[in-house]
Amino acid sequence: MTSDLKIVETLTDTTIDSVEGYETAASLAKTPELASILKEQADKRRQLVNELNAEVSRLGGTARKSGSTMGAAHRVWTAISDAFSRGDEKATERVEEGEDYLEKKFREALEHSDLSPETRSVLTRVHEKIAEGERLSDRLAEQYD
Repeated sequence: MTSDLKIVETLTDTTIDSVEGYETAASLAKTPELASILKEQADKRRQLVNELNAEVSRLGGTARKSGSTMGAAHRVWTAISDAFSRGDEKATERVEEGEDYLEKKFREALEHSDLSPETRSVLTRVHEKIAEGERLSDRLAEQYD
């Protein structure tokens, strides 16, 4: 269970980073259409954070309120600000990088053979939704290329 808690906390922090990244990207987007899509993604991610926090609580932990302050996820998502100063194309590329990173983190977590069935079920369900976001970021990168 302790391993489950640590894994879910880490994934929750990384998902919070993605919420913050989408919010930043939406505020800096040049086109209203892209800003709207990015805001919608931030809202969807916020829902996933709630699902993950419910699992953190079930495992005896304290709900996470802020993302990571260090690490690759934070660096990728904060790079979005710089990217938007160069236009929607670069920004969507950065969003895509963040999505790829997040999807990989979930995939790697699900490879742990010692996850409890309950935690595995939650992470599988959230991973499916993360993968949808990753596919959307691929389409956005193509659209704004």
